Amino acid sequence: MTEPTEIPLDHPDVVKPGVGRRTLLRMTSTGIAAISVGAALPDGAFATSGVQLDSKWDKTFPKSDKVDHQKVAFKNRYGITLAADLYRPKNTAGTQLPALAVSGPFGAVKEQASGLYAQVMAERGFVTVAFDPSFTGESGGETRNIASPDINTEDFSAAIDFLGLLPYVDRNRIGVIGICGYSGMALTAATSDSRIKAVATASMYDMSRSMSRSYKDSYTTEQRHQVVDYLSQQRWADAQLGKPALGYHEVPFDENGNIVKGQRVLPETLPKDANPVLAIFFDYYRTPRGFHPRGVNSTTAWTATTPVSFFNFPMYANIEMISPRPILLVAGENAHSRYYSEDVFKAASNPKELLIVPNADHVDLYDRMDKIPFDKLTAFFQQHLA
Repeated sequence: MTEPTEIPLDHPDVVKPGVGRRTLLRMTSTGIAAISVGAALPDGAFATSGVQLDSKWDKTFPKSDKVDHQKVAFKNRYGITLAADLYRPKNTAGTQLPALAVSGPFGAVKEQASGLYAQVMAERGFVTVAFDPSFTGESGGETRNIASPDINTEDFSAAIDFLGLLPYVDRNRIGVIGICGYSGMALTAATSDSRIKAVATASMYDMSRSMSRSYKDSYTTEQRHQVVDYLSQQRWADAQLGKPALGYHEVPFDENGNIVKGQRVLPETLPKDANPVLAIFFDYYRTPRGFHPRGVNSTTAWTATTPVSFFNFPMYANIEMISPRPILLVAGENAHSRYYSEDVFKAASNPKELLIVPNADHVDLYDRMDKIPFDKLTAFFQQHLA
C-alpha cells in the first residue's frame, strides 16, 4: 500500500471555499476523473484542514469504468473532518442528478461494502458518496475506533451538506443507504433531517439495542447491570492509564456468567468449532474477500467503553417522523439480524417496504452481487427521488 498523501488546502486539486458554483461547474464539467486525489470543498462547505487520503485504489472491489471517482473530505457539525469517496456517473456534465450518502457496516471502512454500494448506484445514475464515520478509517476524530450514536448519525447529515452543495446534484433529490450497524444511524438521521427524501437499509443492525440488550434482547436485567458495572470500572482503568483499552462492543458472557474480555472483534484465525455467525463475519473481514487494514473489524476492536453512549441513547426513537418519506428495509432470509428489519418495519409509518432476499445471510448483502437487490434499490430511489 502506498503511504497516505496529506492534502493541504493549497493543493491545486482542492476546490476551495469561495469558488463560485458556476466556476466549480466549469471545472467539474471537464471530468472529476482528472483529479486523482483532492479534498473537494463545494462553495460554502465547512473549511477542512489537511487530511490523510490514500491516493491508491485500495478498495475490496474492482474499479468501474462507468463512473468517475474522487477522494473528498468535509466536516460535520462537530468539526470532525470526514474522508469519503465520491462517485459520479460518466458523461453527465451539465445535468443535475439525484444523490445518495452511504455508510456501513459497523466497524468497516468506505473501501469495503459502502464503497461497493456507492459505486454500483453511481453506475445506475446517482451521484454517491461513501464515507468513513467519525473516529474511523481516514476520517478525523479522537479517540480512534470509538462509535457514537449521536455523532455517527450527524455524519449522515454532514454528507447531505456536502452533496447538496455540489452543482451537479439536485439537493431536493438526496437519499441515504445504511448498511448493517449504520442502518440505525441512517434512520435516526432521517427522523430529524427532512432533506433526506428516502432511506434504504441493508442487513440492518440496531447498535443501541444490540449493545444494551444483546442479541434478540437476551440480556437479563442482572446481566445488564453487570455490563454497566464493567463499563463503569473500565472508565477508571482508562482514566488511570491515560488511554482507552480495547474490548468487545457487544459484551459477551461465558458459561459461568462472567464477562468475556477481548482485544479483537474477530480472531486472527477461525476456530474449528466457530459459531456460524462468527464464521460468516470472519469470511468477509479476515480474508481477501473483504479485508482492509483500516477496518476495525478486520484488524482490531472498538474501545472497550464504546457501549456506554449506546446504553444511553436509543436509535430512531422518533421513527414516525420519517413519514411521509419512504423506507426500504432489505434483509437476508437466513440473516441472524433479520429481526431488526422486521421490528423496524412494524414500528415505522407508511410508506415502508420490507424486502427479504431468498437464501441470503447477513454478510451476503455486503458484497455478493447475485444477492444484493440493486435493481430494487435503483427502482426505489428512482421513484422516490424523482
